[in-house]
Amino acid sequence: MTRSRLAPGTGIVTAPGAGPVLRTSGGEFLRIDTGGVDAGTLVRRLVGEEAPEEGAHTAELTRLIAAFEEGGHAVAAPPRAPLAGRTVHVLGDPVLTVPVARCAGAEGAEVHGTTPDRVAELAGATSDRSADGRVAVVWCLDSPVPEGFWDTADRLPGQGIAWLRCHREGAHVWTEPLASAPGDVTARHVRLRRLAATAAHRELAAYWAGHRTPDTGPHPTEASAALIAGLLTADLIAWAEAEAEAEAEVGAPLGTGAGASVGPGGCTRLPPRRRLRRIDLRDLTVTEHPVFPVPDVAPLPAPTRVTAHAEAGTAKARR
Repeated sequence: MTRSRLAPGTGIVTAPGAGPVLRTSGGEFLRIDTGGVDAGTLVRRLVGEEAPEEGAHTAELTRLIAAFEEGGHAVAAPPRAPLAGRTVHVLGDPVLTVPVARCAGAEGAEVHGTTPDRVAELAGATSDRSADGRVAVVWCLDSPVPEGFWDTADRLPGQGIAWLRCHREGAHVWTEPLASAPGDVTARHVRLRRLAATAAHRELAAYWAGHRTPDTGPHPTEASAALIAGLLTADLIAWAEAEAEAEAEVGAPLGTGAGASVGPGGCTRLPPRRRLRRIDLRDLTVTEHPVFPVPDVAPLPAPTRVTAHAEAGTAKARR
């Protein structure tokens, strides 16, 4: 007989005078039709206790537990750490990279510190695509991003390497969407979208270019750094899960996590690969903004030279 147990976060509730009800990890309550199986026998089996008897109901109990497994409410083995088998390279300012490394490692990732030169090597290497869905680079800055600083790293998705980043501007930290495939949102795309969204685009561009007074913080505290690390790790987990689903489906494209999802109450949640977050370090509030890639456009045509011919009283265009 299967040795499946209740999945993490799920439980069985028995209200007085009523039959057993499954509480899912998402908080829903589902009535359980036990058929001819004793409710106590079912509960003891799903919580890991041996049933006192395995008589006439054994086959029916097996079918009932199989239904729990199909619904994702029971698992035959402890769940694998979500980042197991993934390598995460971390670099930047320690106030942010240390908690990111700790969180990613706790979720099963193999974490390595790295350098900008190594990131450039990864971005420029001739890839055999063996790293697709298994390697990520996370770069965290406790400062604005200098002009062109992340241009090289923006090429990582083209090598099948996930690219995740965050930086601070004054009292705000921005976590940008994870990019894992060509066509995803890069740091350059975020800058262009933010410039297009503000009337102060000249001033914002000058701020990024370093034409500003010295930085006075506030810098991330232990609490805010933990929050930022948790959000970045959640994005890594979403990436790993999407890639695992793609690997499990023959012919499925990588990066299937780009679509929007529906959260509790029917509200639409922004997908990680299209979600720009702003964390206010003063009160730890988080706001989300949709952001999309900036499509490449054809270059403008060469200007046409116009020469006036006074004698004819007309103008003729010559290329």
